[in-house]
Amino acid sequence: MTALASPQPAAEDTATTLADWIAQEDIVRARMEAGAGPGVARPEQWAGKTGLEQLQEMLDGRLPYPPIARTLDFGLIEVGLGRAVFQGAPRHEHLNPMGGVHGGWFATLLDSALGCAVHTMVPVGRGYTTADLGVKYVRGLSPKVGRVRAEGKVLHCGKQLATAEARLVGPDGTLFAHATTTCLVFDLPPVR
Repeated sequence: MTALASPQPAAEDTATTLADWIAQEDIVRARMEAGAGPGVARPEQWAGKTGLEQLQEMLDGRLPYPPIARTLDFGLIEVGLGRAVFQGAPRHEHLNPMGGVHGGWFATLLDSALGCAVHTMVPVGRGYTTADLGVKYVRGLSPKVGRVRAEGKVLHCGKQLATAEARLVGPDGTLFAHATTTCLVFDLPPVR
């Protein structure tokens, strides 16, 4: 049986996609930096908002974004109900001893997209935590790629469990890794 190869986009299409990704990232980062900046939101800042509203306020700069975004040079770019997109730039600082991007960087980017996709489905007064993360590495990644995107999509969100899947791709559509998660969904303690 012969595998069908998917057509690769032309170099100019890849360059256009990468330029679009960078432009979108610049807009989102500028808005987040000009607003609350990096930090951890206080419970009263989250209170009374759905998960989707919380993440939209983060993107708008009204709530702080997580400091790990600076450390690992990636961040939230888009959210919608049941969907979250993260974008990152693998750097020299993220390399393993063999010169490839460390698998933990892949996993953290995918875990963030998965978790935030679930977060968009959480109603007021509810939270979640990752119970299981499965990552499948398809090919190595180097800083030469420039940018990659992880798009997480919710498959199921119930009262106690949520599941989601994500793909990590380059601007030319190359798949570098894919992942799944199971999250526990629970009531948050009341804000005092």
